[in-house]
Amino acid sequence: MIDINIILNAVGEHLFLAYSALFISIILAIPLAIISLYNRYLASVLLVLANLVQAIPSFAVVAIAVPLLGIGFKPAIFAIILRIILPLFKNAYTGLKDIDFFYIDSARGIGLNKMEILRYIRFPHAFPAIFAGIKFAAVIANSVAILTSLIGAGGLGELIFEGLTNFNIPKVLTGAIPAMIIAILLDVSFSLIEKRISLEN
Repeated sequence: MIDINIILNAVGEHLFLAYSALFISIILAIPLAIISLYNRYLASVLLVLANLVQAIPSFAVVAIAVPLLGIGFKPAIFAIILRIILPLFKNAYTGLKDIDFFYIDSARGIGLNKMEILRYIRFPHAFPAIFAGIKFAAVIANSVAILTSLIGAGGLGELIFEGLTNFNIPKVLTGAIPAMIIAILLDVSFSLIEKRISLEN
């Protein structure tokens, strides 16, 4: 039987790794989406990259981080950010851009400037799309954090892969079950918050 402190420590490492990367990605992706609203070239380049990144296996993204940054926590954070930032950007940009022109034209008609239109018109309409992107990114971050244990990041993935190496099924389950519970709780909680935001808007 594995010590409960080892499990709790692994859960803590896993959550800190995955959601530090998610927080950084949100901070980077939303300003990029705003800038791209007013720069068509940047928007087209980032949208193409976003579509390409979604086609790249997560394991390959983790592998790319090693020759660039080595092994450990920092390359693991980098790998997760690399995997989720562009899908986050794509949802945020699409949500901010796909607004009925009637609303934009009406806002201009009453004298709102670009920043006011962004704040009072674009963002409220974009919240569902942005939040859907955050929900998707959170689930992906949770799964990629498992893989980053292969490059020395620790967490639940370390228990899973150690168990697989030694054919120790209880140890595999000790890492896999908390990871699945986290994923389910994330999906349910984000869905409820997303629904509430959608109703408010």
